[in-house]
Amino acid sequence: MAVPKRKQSKMQGRKRRTHYTALAPTVVKCAQCGEPKRPHNVCPHCGTYRGRQFLEISE
Repeated sequence: MAVPKRKQSKMQGRKRRTHYTALAPTVVKCAQCGEPKRPHNVCPHCGTYRGRQFLEISE
């Protein structure tokens, strides 16, 4: 079984984790109302998805 020869320093571990950042969520424009929404999800403003009405939104 492979075992590390020495303890890895804090700096080496932090260098390895530099790419572990949180990404901003992807946002697209709704085709019906133009409001920002998540892709492949029902629009929370108008309730449509791919041109079809799925939610009744009362304003």
